[in-house]
Amino acid sequence: ITVETDDIPKTSKNQAVVGIDVGITALATLSDGTKIAGTKPHKHLLPRLRRQSRALSRKTVRSNNHHKAARRLARTHYRISCLREDCLHKLTTHLVQNYGVIAIEDLNVAGMVKNRRLARSLMDSSFGEFRRQVEYKAQMYGRTVVVAPQFFASSKICSCCGTKQEVLLLSVRSWQCEICQTDHDRDINAARNLEAYAIQYLKERDINSNAGSSPVYACGEPSDGALCEAGR
Repeated sequence: ITVETDDIPKTSKNQAVVGIDVGITALATLSDGTKIAGTKPHKHLLPRLRRQSRALSRKTVRSNNHHKAARRLARTHYRISCLREDCLHKLTTHLVQNYGVIAIEDLNVAGMVKNRRLARSLMDSSFGEFRRQVEYKAQMYGRTVVVAPQFFASSKICSCCGTKQEVLLLSVRSWQCEICQTDHDRDINAARNLEAYAIQYLKERDINSNAGSSPVYACGEPSDGALCEAGR
């Protein structure tokens, strides 16, 4: 049911900045060290999908049993979709209600899913839907979303001294900085770099605004929640 209303969500005075690194192991890793696991509904219900798909293939086409098996398979697909949407809505609503500035990455999802070993897990996490929900809810709640450019090396940069690692394989989940000897969790380090990027970006935007020039990469009305994309 769609209802038109004039109610506007209450805007919190909390203007905390948070960086969010999305991934497969943990759906979202926050810059404060919090890791939020995803439901991974497709992975958990995959045995049922396979069983029901085999049962459907053995039924006579256009028979009553074929229609029943098709409905059972469709219900399982629908359940997977609902579980994924429920998880994403709860997570994104929590983020926009508790943080004033949210920093995320501009991921090339279409290119990432070409890796046949990660494609299923990537699609199960639904990174694109996560970003879409964060952006439109941020506008509803008057929040600011800062999107780091696609080639921002959030995982390779040391969040303590700023040293960039030349090579960091995807299989490496923790590493030590060669300069400051700090041990980093890959996801937490990336989230902290995104938070620092958002803070620096907003400072530069404020400087440009005070100097009388319009922000270079900002779009949207600040009073309704700004969406800032760097590099565009």
